[in-house]
Amino acid sequence: MDRAAPRPVRGGLTLALLAFTQLIVALDYNIVYVALPDIGSALGFTSQSVQWVVSAYAVGLGGLLLFGGRAVDRIGARRMFMLGLLLYGIASLAGGLATGTGTLVAARAVQGAGGALLTPATLALIYGGFAEGPERNRALGAWGMAGSGGLAAGSLLGGVLTNYLGWESVFFVNVPLALGAAAAAVWLLPADPPRSAGWGGFDLPGAVLATAGSVLLVFGLASGPETGWGSVQAAGSLAAGAALMALLLVVESRTRDPLMPLRLLRTRSLATTMAVIAVFQGTLGAGYYVFTSYLQPVLGYSSLEAGLAFLPLTLTCMFTAVKVVPVMLGRWGVRTTLVTGMFGAAAGIAVLVAGMSVNGSFWALIPGSLIWGVFGGIAFVALFAAAGSGIAPEEQGVASGVATSAKEIGGAMGLAAFVAIATAGATASTPTDVLDGLQTAGWVAAAVTAVGGLLALVLKRPAPAPEGPAPVSEEITSSLEGVKP
Repeated sequence: MDRAAPRPVRGGLTLALLAFTQLIVALDYNIVYVALPDIGSALGFTSQSVQWVVSAYAVGLGGLLLFGGRAVDRIGARRMFMLGLLLYGIASLAGGLATGTGTLVAARAVQGAGGALLTPATLALIYGGFAEGPERNRALGAWGMAGSGGLAAGSLLGGVLTNYLGWESVFFVNVPLALGAAAAAVWLLPADPPRSAGWGGFDLPGAVLATAGSVLLVFGLASGPETGWGSVQAAGSLAAGAALMALLLVVESRTRDPLMPLRLLRTRSLATTMAVIAVFQGTLGAGYYVFTSYLQPVLGYSSLEAGLAFLPLTLTCMFTAVKVVPVMLGRWGVRTTLVTGMFGAAAGIAVLVAGMSVNGSFWALIPGSLIWGVFGGIAFVALFAAAGSGIAPEEQGVASGVATSAKEIGGAMGLAAFVAIATAGATASTPTDVLDGLQTAGWVAAAVTAVGGLLALVLKRPAPAPEGPAPVSEEITSSLEGVKP
C-alpha cells in the first residue's frame, strides 16, 4: 500500500466544498426535530417510536465512524468523500419518498452511514491539505463555522421547510446538495494515492468488531429512554456493545496493522480530547433539547417560531468559528483556546437557563444565546484542532474517526441522561412542571460543561516554536502537542 501523504488540496474553492459538506452532515442531525410531530402523524409513528427518526441516524453515524476513519486511510479520502455523499443523497431521496415507518428509519440509518464516511474524509483532507499552524487554523475555522452553524441552523431550517413545504422537504433538500458536492469533488479534490488490490492490511476483524460494538452501544443508549434502562433492548445492547469493544482492544493489540492503533489512545492529549469532546457534545445536545422544549411546550411557539429563535445562536457560532478561533489558536494554542471555550459555553448555558420563566419572552434568551454561540463555536473548532494536531498523514482518518466516535457516543449518552433529568419526578405536563425539569437539566448541563473545561487543562501546553523545521520523525512522535503559536 502506498502511504504517501495526500497532495495539498486546492485553496478557497476546495475549502468551501469541505466546509459545505460538514454543513450538510451537521444540518441533518438537527433538521428533523421540529418535523417529528408531522412525520409521526403522517407515517403512523407512536409518541415513543418517533424518536427513532433521530436515533437511527445516530446509530448509523456512531456505529461506522471507526470503520469510516480507517477506510479513509486505506482506500483514500477522496473516494470515501464521494461515496459518503452519494449514500447521503440516495438515502435522503428514499427518506422523502417513504410511506412507512420502516423505510424512513432505514433511510436515516443509511444517511448516518454516509456521514460516517464523509466526516473523517473531510477532516483528513483538511489535515493533509493544509499545513499545521495558521493555514490549518483558518481551514478548521471555516469547517467549524459550517459544523457549529449547521447544528444550530438545523432547527431553523427544519422549522421553515416543515411549515411551508411539508416534512418531506427536510429530506429532499439534501439530494441536490449532496449530489452537487459529489460532482464538485471530482474537479476540486486531488486524486488518492494508488491502492493495492484486495483487502490486505485492512484489518477486517477489527472493522467488524468496531462497527458491531459501536452500533450496539449507540442503539442501547437510544433505546433506554423508550424501553427502560433495565430492558433487554437497552441493557442487553449496552452490555454486548461493551463486550465487543473490549474484545476489539484485545484483537487490535495483536494485529500487525490494526484498524485503531492503540498507541493513539495511549496519547494523553488524544485521550483528553476524546473525554472533553464527549462532554461537549453531550451537553450541547442537552442544551438544544432544553431550548427547544422551553420554546414550544412552555412558551407555545410554533415550529417556525422555534426555528427562528435559533438565529442568534447560529450567527454567533458561524462568525466566531471563522473569524475569532483561528486567531485564538495561533496566539494561545489549543489548550487555552479550548479551556476558554468550554468555560464560556458553560456560562452561556447557565445564562440561558436563568432567562427562562413561565411568562418569559424571546428577548430574555438573547444574552445566553449569544454567549453560548460565541464560546460553543470556539470549543467546537478547538476540539478538532487538538484531535488532528501532530498525527501522521496515514493516520489522520482514524484519529478523526476516534474523536468523532467519542463525540457521537457522548452525544447519545448526554441526551439520554438529560432527558431523564428533565422528566424525573414530573407528575403533570403544566408549563410550570415542564419548566422546572428543563431548568434542572440546564443547570446540570452547565456544570458538566465546566467540568469539561477542567478536563481540558490536562492537555499539554504548546511547545516553543523551533528555530528551524522539525524533523519528520519528531513531528510524528510528539503527538498532539498542540498548535504552535
